[in-house]
Amino acid sequence: MTLRLRNLLSAVPAFLLASIVLIAPLIATAAWSQPAPPGKPETKSATVLVMDEGDGTVLYAKQSKKVMPVASITKLMTALVVLESKEPLDEELTILSVDRERTKASASRLAVGSKLTRGELLHLALMSSENRAAQAVGRAHPGGLPAFIKQMNVRARELGMKSTRFADPTGLSSDNVSTAADLVKLVIAASHEPLIEKYSTSEKLTVKVGRQMLEFRNTNSLTSKDDWDISVQKTGYTQLAGQCLVMKAIIQDRPTVIVLLNSFGKLTRVADARRIRRWMERGADTQMARAGK
Repeated sequence: MTLRLRNLLSAVPAFLLASIVLIAPLIATAAWSQPAPPGKPETKSATVLVMDEGDGTVLYAKQSKKVMPVASITKLMTALVVLESKEPLDEELTILSVDRERTKASASRLAVGSKLTRGELLHLALMSSENRAAQAVGRAHPGGLPAFIKQMNVRARELGMKSTRFADPTGLSSDNVSTAADLVKLVIAASHEPLIEKYSTSEKLTVKVGRQMLEFRNTNSLTSKDDWDISVQKTGYTQLAGQCLVMKAIIQDRPTVIVLLNSFGKLTRVADARRIRRWMERGADTQMARAGK
């Protein structure tokens, strides 16, 4: 407390000061809590959840407790386990044949024998959804891949993700399942890790693979838009999971978590995010207009 503030408070009568102390939390809560926008966003994704992280208000939900495959949204938990395990990010790892075999359902630019640091692999996994990168960091975990997957599920239980199960670090397995309600908890936990924020939202990364310099780009086009303030994001896709997107962004000064699962078409998940944002902006405009009256 500053000297000036201490002097000001000393001049306030004791009974009035006590009243201020009692109502201050109520004032703060009232100032922070905001009602949900009227109506609902016209989203196309099968499962949707929009939550104001500031006060925990669910602004919109559609089938938010339905258990579904989550594809590469899995990689947020992969990153969380790696970082919380304090594994050295500057350690060089090699892409092995087993990494290729376990991710043969997807294309990769990381050939067997490629050497990158754990940090680079984690960056590529979050930004470009590179499956061999995610597989390699999971396999290189102390105790190997089984220990890594076990820790993923332990961490999910610790976060209260009761309907979530992980079977691999990439999301290629259809046994990686969760709900929108659970994934909100994962997004919030991931947002507390500065490196997940940095890696998941960076627009591009160039890494040296053998003698080549390869440029990788973000799978979420919104990260390159100046009018979006995104702190954490992850995309995902498999045939069973459909197009998926989770992210935390500031919308109308509200820290907003958005979960979109099983979108059809490659552009639907991004279009849904935009529709949610416009819905929140219209709601804020309506509230301001009413207040003006």
